[in-house]
Amino acid sequence: MPATTTQTTDTLPVKVEGLCKSFGMGHSEVQALNGVSFSVKRGEHLAIIGPSGSGKSTLLHLIASLTSPTKGEVAVAGRSLAGMGDRRLTLFRRKHVGMVFQAYNLIPTLTVEDNLRLPMLLEAGRHVEQKKVDELLEALGIAGRRTHRPDQLSGGEQQRVAVGRAMITDPTIILADEPSGNLDTANSRRLCELMHRLCGQQQRTVVTVTHDPAVAYWADRVLVLKDGKVAAELAPADHDSPRHLGAKFQDILEDGKANTCA
Repeated sequence: MPATTTQTTDTLPVKVEGLCKSFGMGHSEVQALNGVSFSVKRGEHLAIIGPSGSGKSTLLHLIASLTSPTKGEVAVAGRSLAGMGDRRLTLFRRKHVGMVFQAYNLIPTLTVEDNLRLPMLLEAGRHVEQKKVDELLEALGIAGRRTHRPDQLSGGEQQRVAVGRAMITDPTIILADEPSGNLDTANSRRLCELMHRLCGQQQRTVVTVTHDPAVAYWADRVLVLKDGKVAAELAPADHDSPRHLGAKFQDILEDGKANTCA
């Protein structure tokens, strides 16, 4: 295990090897993940797509160290999460993992700017310069809403604040769990464009889990999860539209074969 959590240019932001996760015991045991392996490069946007019950949210929670695997290993920023105690995991997560959820989870009494700064307040001694906040608000397209509270924002604006809150600490990876699930089609597209741009321009590393091919289409690479296994890897660039990607996704779901590794 490395002696430091500092990420080098050669360190993979995320590496998953032989990941298995089961719930329950005996006859009631459910295998949520079964031998999942893949890695994510710096600046890459990976989408993990699958139907309900495929294990995609469980996989995201394992990468975020919100739960532990039954078998296998997760490494973030070149550091294995195995063997870390709860406190060390919490500190590690704050530094290296930004989370974006379907529910925006903003504090209703705080302004946009204060919600953005919130993760920094959890760590004594950490300070974020006003210039960085201003630049982030501009990049998110919500600079004019900085003094508004969440109930004064549209759903799309609230989700952009949530993305900014995940970015403010410059984490190794941003994990997005069905981030467009509460948005209409237009706002969903704007959010996907934003995350795609952040990966390209700022070299952010993003893993998104979704059931929607229109969301997965904006990623650099797509893993199809089926019955807890990686059934296929797709390149959106090889498909001329989200509908084409969705048709391929359905073909894979209807096929009886699934591999255990990407």
